[in-house]
Parts: sequence; structure tokens; C-alpha cells
Amino acid sequence: MEFYRENPVQWINDWAITYNPRNKKPLPKIMPFLLFKRQEEFVQFLMECLHEGENGLVEKCRDIGATWLCAAISAWLWLFIPGASIGWGSRKEQLVDRSGDPDSIFQKIRMIINNLPGWMLPAGFNDQKNMTHMKIINPTGATITGEAGDNIGRGGRKLIYFKDESAHYERPELIEAALGDNTDVQIDISSVYGTGNVFYRRRMAGEVWLPGKKIAKGKTRVFVFDWRDHPGKNQEWYDQRRAKAESEGLLHLFAQEVDRDYSASLEGVIIPAKWVEAAVDAHIKLKFVATGEKVAALDVADEGGDKNALAMRYGVVLQYGEHWGEGDAGESARRAVMESLNAGMGELYYDAVGVGAAVKSETNRMKKDGQIPRTLSILPWLAGASPLNPEGRMIPDDLNTPMNKDFFANLKAQAWWNLRTRFEKTYKAVTQGVTYNPDELISLPSNLPNLHEIKMELSQAQKKATDVGKFSVDKKPDGTRSPNLADAIVMCYTPVRTGVDYSKLVW
Repeated sequence: MEFYRENPVQWINDWAITYNPRNKKPLPKIMPFLLFKRQEEFVQFLMECLHEGENGLVEKCRDIGATWLCAAISAWLWLFIPGASIGWGSRKEQLVDRSGDPDSIFQKIRMIINNLPGWMLPAGFNDQKNMTHMKIINPTGATITGEAGDNIGRGGRKLIYFKDESAHYERPELIEAALGDNTDVQIDISSVYGTGNVFYRRRMAGEVWLPGKKIAKGKTRVFVFDWRDHPGKNQEWYDQRRAKAESEGLLHLFAQEVDRDYSASLEGVIIPAKWVEAAVDAHIKLKFVATGEKVAALDVADEGGDKNALAMRYGVVLQYGEHWGEGDAGESARRAVMESLNAGMGELYYDAVGVGAAVKSETNRMKKDGQIPRTLSILPWLAGASPLNPEGRMIPDDLNTPMNKDFFANLKAQAWWNLRTRFEKTYKAVTQGVTYNPDELISLPSNLPNLHEIKMELSQAQKKATDVGKFSVDKKPDGTRSPNLADAIVMCYTPVRTGVDYSKLVW
């Protein structure tokens, strides 16, 4: 028992069970809960949240076992941590507890506890007396209690509180207000459900957790469960499930629940998530290498809670995407310059609007002091400027399409459209075998440290029309934050060089 008190992963592997009604003979429906690698990392993630007193968020695909994992950890806490108070909530009471239904959370926990040997259970424990509706009591003082809907968080102080499918709550603000005073550690678990909810805002404000990664105090730790993490699922499984969903007209649900696509249910997304996904390792899939110019771009934080973001590319292959919140514009300018020099970039663009003036001032000082060699050009990028090549056509050489000055509201809109075109061509090249010049494509290496955030932000912006019908960009739809990494990437792939004939550039 003392060994298992310090080893929750081993306890789950040795004693916990899970239930899968789809199993066919000779496999039983109730199986030993043997964790695969990513599930073991998830237990580590939960333990770190507890030890550090920080919130966690689980962005999951369907059928990855996240709720069963949290049920197993709840049982372990109940068994080994004296006086532990564990809370569970979901949008409906029947999802929290319905007697005999293993789809309900408390029935999962009961099944795990009832499967334990008698010598492991606490002295005086009686399943009929101590496991009632939405309540499981350890005679030594530990409890697991459940709540539903607007009542979540009303049941008193908790060591940890699990919120199942929290992206789907009807009035999440009421729940946040109640839980904020009742627990230091709340774990949001959900498949994705659009961008206009608290789950999405918390996800975007958090930091993706990785084993050994240090995350600042006060930041929500984000654990991502991708379908690829499951050892029983491969590309063939994915392709079959996707084809079935498409044939049934349910591709948007597949995108939400398997691809974790927040924008799947939204209209007017400029760069669909499936295009972005196709661009991951496109240079490997399409067998081309990075060649050409080396360009960096800095998007400067302009308000409280906003982040600075720096992107770099070599030719059409994105090489770097990082964001940070600390420091003023001058410090960010120095960091961007040093990173760009270390990476051998030839140009560094900065968003010249508002606080961007401080970047210009700082880089001018660095040039004067000889800290910026001539090998690196520092150039402004003005989002509100007029479109490039105003007399050119929105689709080059197609006289039936509008002129750039008539279609795009400003340079920002044109740059997002240009990036959209790159992703669309890459998607067609990867999925349909259409041949393009590699210079017209884009590739996102799968080993980019912030790839999850980059993919999400690239698919956040939506189309909108100005009063005169021009195409413009809504970067922050309701309930979202500024996509700083995406903004930096947009600038990075749309250089604005003085003296260049933009009509001859490939967008």
C-alpha cells in the first residue's frame, strides 16, 4: 500500500479496470486498465497540477480514455490521500451519476473501487452505505462528490475538481464564479466545441504541458490528447472513419471530435483547419527542401494579457514560432533581433502599428551602436496600409476577378488571403496530387514546439465585409484572443520590400 501511495501509474496498471461494451468475444467487456505512454504522461500531468496548485485543461479527441483516467485518479486519491475531497461535475446529472450506467462518471468510479481486493479497501467500508447517488465516502474522511449544471462548485472546498465536457456548459460563467473560491485545482476535460466559450478562452490563454516543461505560476496547464496518441489507431483507421463521416454528412462533427477542430462548426473561417493539417510536414510529403529567402516577423504585444510572437521561415518552410508575455516592446525587439541573427535571417519585419514605434526606436539604437549587422534588414509592416499591387487582380492574370484595391480592405486582409491561398494549394497537392511550384506552398514541420497553438490560431480568423463590401479580417471572433503567432506568420509570408515590383511576386 505504501508503494502504491507513491505510484499512481503502477496502481492503475495493477488494479484499475475499464469497460468497453464494443469488445467482441473472446475479449471481455471489463478489461484491465493498462495505460499506454501518453496516458501515463497524463497521470503525471494531473499530479503536477495537484502539487503545484494550478488549473489544468484537457483538449481531447473522442475515445482516448480521458474520463476513465480521471475516474481512476479520483479513486486513487480517495484511497490513498486522507481527507481528500474530490469534486466532479458535468452539464447534466445523468452524465454525472446514473445507477448501473457505465457511461456515467460515478459508475466508472464505482466499477474501479468494486474491482479492488478486500484487503485494499479502507476499514469499515460498505459499498451499499458508502457509495450512494453522486457521493462516495471513505470512512477515513476522503470523499468524491458530484454536481451538475449551474450547481457545479456549490458543494464546498475541494482538493481537485474535474469538469467533464466543460466546453458544452450552458452558463459556464456561473460555474467559474462558484469554483474560483472552492478549489485551487480545476481540471477542464472536453472535446472541442467552437470558439465562443470559456473552455476555448482558457485553452488559448494556457500553455501546452509537456513532460519536464516549466510553466509559469498562474498559467493553466493544457494537455492535448490527439488520436495519434492511441496505439490502436493508425492512418487507415482515420481515413475510414473520415470517409464514413463524410458520406453521412457529418464531417463537421468528425472534425470537432477527432481532429479537435475548434472552427469546424463556424462559418467564414479564412483558413480551414483541414488545410492547415495537410501542411504539416508538407515538404516531406511532397519531397521538396527548404530553399530561398530567410524571413522573420515580430508581432508586438499591445495590451494586457497579449503576447509577443516571432515567426521565421526558410523559403516556404516555417522554421520557428515562439511567443512570450514578459518584457516591454524594446526588450521584445532585442530578443527578436538576436533570435533572427542566430538563425541567419536576412529580414526581420515588425508590426509598425501602435507599440511598434518602440521597436523602431530600439532597433535604430541597436544599429547606431553596431549591434545589428548589415546582413539583417529591419523593416516595418503596416497592417492598415493599402493593398500591394492595387491595380493587379485578386487572382493574378485572371481578368474576371476584381482588382486588389477593390477586393481587399487593406494589407492585412490581402496578406491573410495570400496565406490562405498557400494553404489551399498545399492541401490540394497533399490530398489530391495537384502539382504546384513548391514556392507557392507552405510547410509546418511537425517538430515545431508550438505547433498546436500555431494550427489553432491559423484557423481562428474569419472573413467579414466592410461597409463597401471589401474583404477584411476578424482576427478575434467572440470569445477568442488575438492570434499573435498567426499574425507573425502572416507577416512572415508577405514581405513588404521597398522598391520591389509586387506584381511579379508569387503569392
